[in-house]
Amino acid sequence: MPTILIAGGSGLVGMHLSQMLQSAGHTVLHLSRKRNLNAKFPAYAWDLGKKTIEQEAVDQADYVINLAGAGIADERWTDERKRLIISSRVDSTLLLKEAIECRPTPLKAFISASAVGFYGSRGDDLMTEEDPAGKDSFLAESVSAWEQAVEKIAATGLRTVAIRIGVVLSTQGGALEKMLIPFKFFNATYFGDGQQWMSWIHLDDICRIFIEAIENEQLSGIYNGVAPHPARNKDLIAELKKAVGKPAIMLPAPELVLRAAMGEMADVVFDSTRVSSKKIEAIGFKFQFPDLLPALKDLLRRKI
Repeated sequence: MPTILIAGGSGLVGMHLSQMLQSAGHTVLHLSRKRNLNAKFPAYAWDLGKKTIEQEAVDQADYVINLAGAGIADERWTDERKRLIISSRVDSTLLLKEAIECRPTPLKAFISASAVGFYGSRGDDLMTEEDPAGKDSFLAESVSAWEQAVEKIAATGLRTVAIRIGVVLSTQGGALEKMLIPFKFFNATYFGDGQQWMSWIHLDDICRIFIEAIENEQLSGIYNGVAPHPARNKDLIAELKKAVGKPAIMLPAPELVLRAAMGEMADVVFDSTRVSSKKIEAIGFKFQFPDLLPALKDLLRRKI
């Protein structure tokens, strides 16, 4: 079975993907700040600041997956934070490019995360991979810079896939974990008027798309990693209320208040991004969770 090297393997998607790959019989290696070959997923060291990487890790791999990058919603978007968000993605990609080019044998494929933030806030328009980047949007700017770095790897002739990930639903982190907090106080909170589109995907399905990118040599270029049926924010919270199955009052979190508290980072919850999954489906990928309510019930039942 192939060996998969994952950068950013300790994150929400990275860890779940690692476990799915290992369960399927793959050897999974991680890149980390510290070397630890005795870990469940042996970790080799890299340092973006020093531009160093243990070449041994890249040489062993049949496939390299890059999920690395500073969290978009972890801290307020100061100028310094914005630079880190972009540089962590661009620099990690370029460092991997250098290591891949130093391999004694060709890599089979390079697979990178990207994000639907590429499209910016586009109202009710349905976005496909052919649509241009959004304008006047830091999210679109940062993802565009990220994909330009990925294109430099693709330009070498290596099969390269970039997955524009939507809102990954999981009870263990990300947006859903935060959405569940008000339910402890019998509130179901949506953002502003709740009419902004959220292109969501079940944690299992986004990991399965990355596995498809490994196994299916037809995949090359950019694909949206979203479920087939995006939901407006208010509708998503209403479905979450059904899935939780406990009394809760639907209440809005006023946009003015959130923007005052979060600054520009509030774009993460107020941007309206309705994204198509048709391209990934056209190559034969089948979603296990195409519909929102069954997806939410499954995540809550399994606590993943």
